[in-house]
Amino acid sequence: MPNTKSTVTPERAPKSEYRNYGTNKPYNRDQARPRFSGNNNRYVEQPTEAKPSGPRIVATEFVALGISEELCARVGSQQIMTPTPIQEMAIPVALTKRDLVGLAQTGTGKTLAFGLPMLMNLKGNEQGLVLAPTRELAMQIEETFRKLGVRTALLIGGAPMNRQIQQLRSNPRIIVATPGRLMDHMNQKLIDLRFIQSVVLDEADRMLDMGFITAIREILGKTPKTRHTMLFSATFSRIVADIADDFMIDPIRVEIKRESLTADTVTQELIVIDKETKPDMLTKLLYDNKGTVLVFARTRHGARKIAQSINRQGHTAAEIHSDRTLAQRIAALNGFKSGQYRILVATDIAARGIDVKDISLVINYDIPECADDYVHRIGRTGRAGKKGHAITIAAPDQHRDVRDIEKLIKMQFERSNLSTSSLPEMQRHQSPQGGKPRRFAPGQNRGGKSFGGGGNRSGGNTGGRW
Repeated sequence: MPNTKSTVTPERAPKSEYRNYGTNKPYNRDQARPRFSGNNNRYVEQPTEAKPSGPRIVATEFVALGISEELCARVGSQQIMTPTPIQEMAIPVALTKRDLVGLAQTGTGKTLAFGLPMLMNLKGNEQGLVLAPTRELAMQIEETFRKLGVRTALLIGGAPMNRQIQQLRSNPRIIVATPGRLMDHMNQKLIDLRFIQSVVLDEADRMLDMGFITAIREILGKTPKTRHTMLFSATFSRIVADIADDFMIDPIRVEIKRESLTADTVTQELIVIDKETKPDMLTKLLYDNKGTVLVFARTRHGARKIAQSINRQGHTAAEIHSDRTLAQRIAALNGFKSGQYRILVATDIAARGIDVKDISLVINYDIPECADDYVHRIGRTGRAGKKGHAITIAAPDQHRDVRDIEKLIKMQFERSNLSTSSLPEMQRHQSPQGGKPRRFAPGQNRGGKSFGGGGNRSGGNTGGRW
């Protein structure tokens, strides 16, 4: 059933047109006050959206998908001329305002796949909201919209609240946020979500893994029933399916099917060695590979030690993890992009937020705690059709972690000739029978009726401020 938006005159607007705002009065958008609580006298009107400068180059292949010529000219100004497969599949569906679930691995152009139809569908005072799991990914998404000449507000932890409030008062077209910081603004009544008519959950699996399920439920519960909802993810776990069942109406699923979740442009190698020799192996790999290298550690303490060791060896390295301030993380990422640092050491907070061209090698110094994170780690290389390489270092006692990753990506690692140990053979393990899966009617919670105190079925932690 299509998720069509009905037009209702203010005199006849039903009480349930908007959710959880404690008023029975109809809402007239044409006479609406600025969308912020507090001192409305401080409201600042934003100038007209800036248009990209430079020669007009229209990305005509996007015009064929239904995108306007003006917006395609903005895309063309970024030297993007050909849609990726996920864009070709998702954009025509999203333009119909049908709820959409898009499945594709990282680095396939998902931001434009939801961003372009979102901009096409928004009318008048309507706004779009994009939720992302990490600061880095949110900044990357917001930068893409800004390059298209769109007014934005970026709401992420670690950045000054006052600046974000000013961005909200400037009447942004698109709000990009992490769930924790958006909840901060909502709790202080600094933002009104009644004008949100398009919502995107980007990297939804990661957001839910990080414990943001309660925040996502509350945020979606404050948006209009008539919203258009899109969910994009690299994997489609049970909890992601539950969110889709709860908050989407008869969504269309588009998927870039592959035999493996990893890109064909990335070659994958496994080195099995004893734990004590891992530092020496990393030294050799960095010496043998002269290009740009991204090294992943499991913990912030481990990332700090690795970065310090690499710098002592004469390399230029920066680090990104949760102990670094937002300013330090931005400086590290910008330095990595510019070539100031050849090596970046990161924890999984960066696995889905780094969009750097020509990363030649990803090294998994530590195997990720979650197998899904492996897909996103190595997705930092081999982007946009270019070749990349990923090396995973494992100890013999990590054989279960290795098998879990191989099962997920549906392929076996190529064993490196640098290995000095081997993985023990594993016996087949039959997983226990689980309970019956939860069943929901499509869009069951779209009206937000179960969001009262104590009504949340799910656990989760909204305390993380990413």
